[in-house]
Amino acid sequence: MCMKISLWILILFLMVGCKKKTNDSSSEKDRKEIQAALTQKLEPSNAEVMLLPEAQEITNEWLAYITAQSEIENLNNYTLNDVIANTSPITEIMKSLQESVPVRLRSNAVKARLVVLVTKSKVLQQLAKKRELDPKEISKTAKELSVEWNNFKIQLNELFQKTLEEFEEELDEIENDEEQTSERILPAALQRS
Repeated sequence: MCMKISLWILILFLMVGCKKKTNDSSSEKDRKEIQAALTQKLEPSNAEVMLLPEAQEITNEWLAYITAQSEIENLNNYTLNDVIANTSPITEIMKSLQESVPVRLRSNAVKARLVVLVTKSKVLQQLAKKRELDPKEISKTAKELSVEWNNFKIQLNELFQKTLEEFEEELDEIENDEEQTSERILPAALQRS
């Protein structure tokens, strides 16, 4: 009886020992995969929104915007390790952007976009501080931050987009100017004849 119990205990120890060795080797494999993923560059976002001249004029003097634009451009060239190392500055830049909005750009829609940018940067920062990093999630969130930056720029542009009525008025003015120009040219041409 004692021999049977000893045999079962020995088998149990062997099974536990083999299981631990398997876990250690798979854990090492996971660590290597994560390290390899962290050295990969982010895929840059393809589309970049260009600001309208009116919006560009205001943002050219907005230091926080210039800094954030530069950081987003850098983000598209970062590896995941670079992203992780820069999550705190990115969050601070987005907070600064939110706190320093020029009066001409203050609208509820712009404020909402800034809240999204700050929130997304904080999520990225939290992901980077996790004990066990998830490269796919960090990459996804960094890309989303770039997308949200473009959405913010779209919102800035919308502040300067003309309404349909304004556009129609501008067309009417152009037509009137053309009519007046042709009326001036026509009598001058008749006088020469």
